[in-house]
Amino acid sequence: MPRRKVLFVCHNHPKVRPGGAEEYAHELHRALRESPGWEPTFLARSGPPHSRSRRPHEDVHVSPVDCVDDEYFLYTDGYDFDWLYGTMRHSKELYTRHLRRFLLALRPDVVHFQHTLFIGYDAIREVRRTLPDVPIVYTLHEFLPICRNKGQMVRTMDGELCAEETPRRCSECFPEHSPQTFFLRKRFIQAQLGLVDLFVAPSRMLVERYVEWGVPRDRIVLEDYGRRALAVPAPDASRPGARDRLGFFGQMSPYKGIDVLLEAFRRHGRSPAPHARLWVHGANLDLQEHDFRDTVEQLLADTGEHVTFAGPYEPHEVGALMAAVDWVVVPSVWWENSPLVIQEAFANGRPVICSDIGGMAEKVAEGVNGLHFRTGDPDSLGETIGRAVGNEELWESLRGGIPPVHAMSDHVAVLTGAYERLVRERRGEPWPERVAALSS
Repeated sequence: MPRRKVLFVCHNHPKVRPGGAEEYAHELHRALRESPGWEPTFLARSGPPHSRSRRPHEDVHVSPVDCVDDEYFLYTDGYDFDWLYGTMRHSKELYTRHLRRFLLALRPDVVHFQHTLFIGYDAIREVRRTLPDVPIVYTLHEFLPICRNKGQMVRTMDGELCAEETPRRCSECFPEHSPQTFFLRKRFIQAQLGLVDLFVAPSRMLVERYVEWGVPRDRIVLEDYGRRALAVPAPDASRPGARDRLGFFGQMSPYKGIDVLLEAFRRHGRSPAPHARLWVHGANLDLQEHDFRDTVEQLLADTGEHVTFAGPYEPHEVGALMAAVDWVVVPSVWWENSPLVIQEAFANGRPVICSDIGGMAEKVAEGVNGLHFRTGDPDSLGETIGRAVGNEELWESLRGGIPPVHAMSDHVAVLTGAYERLVRERRGEPWPERVAALSS
């Protein structure tokens, strides 16, 4: 029996623009290559201004990634992304010519959208129009369909966390757009997402937010990100009793709270605890707005005695880098959903110090495998670091409470089971009990 085909669509390729969602999606693609029943293809958007990689020729909008036969770039050069409606302006040709041609050439059995950012929700409708009998799956990584503020659910005027979306409240954050405009925005996006057969959400918090927003509960499956087995170095026992090394890993953006962490060091005499040391492993600071970049650079200068800015890193390096620290700090000021860095910390036996909201608080149990602090509060973070650093008994206790990381093999089994069920339902075919059990 020939292998079924699944097409993954993602907003970036980790080789060009590294990020958590991109890395997870590409990792899933690689894992599915080994599946006996499924043949994956990875289609990643690329092109300026959001990616540095340009199309090789003027008339080429789809091309292979580094000559790999199952990975492609979809170039969006020349198209203008509309952040309000999540679509491309003047983009009819992008969908009806370039994307349609690719879909007809590949003829996938399932299309799984990992992201539509910088591609547009219109791509969902094009898939349904071109391949009317093919199931569509959509992974919810954040709140972009709900929130115009880059999907963060954070108020623009004061950084306050937002727990409720309404046209009036959205217009308060973006006064250049009327409440009526936000009403229409929601209707437009819901119309495109209404074509999706199944949504995948990696946290309960994310499920509940989308159900409140209007996605039917029976069309969302709760399924955390799967991870391949990571090479885990042995814990460093050369400095018993110290446990004073902290690490930050991830994007250097305002929403990731790196400024909160650095401010915690600056306010506490440049270190929240004697001998505490922080290593910042972060990328894309150069892509942030000038004010934030200047703030972080000043904080790094002010805390240089106890803070080392190590810069970006490759995914395969994370094990060794985490082995060199004792605690992993996740100070995000937005809700998050299921941060990959928490899975990586747990895989490497490192307790997590994190903000007390959203997917972070859901994944990290206070006093069991990590510690919480008040979101966005440098003083609370400093106090928590002070309680943790040097406390080997606490470190050992929290390390002992770390749960196993969701295996990619189990994740693939759940997703392929769901794919198979959707394909059979679309085609009116019966499906065996084994598939039903995996996809339930």
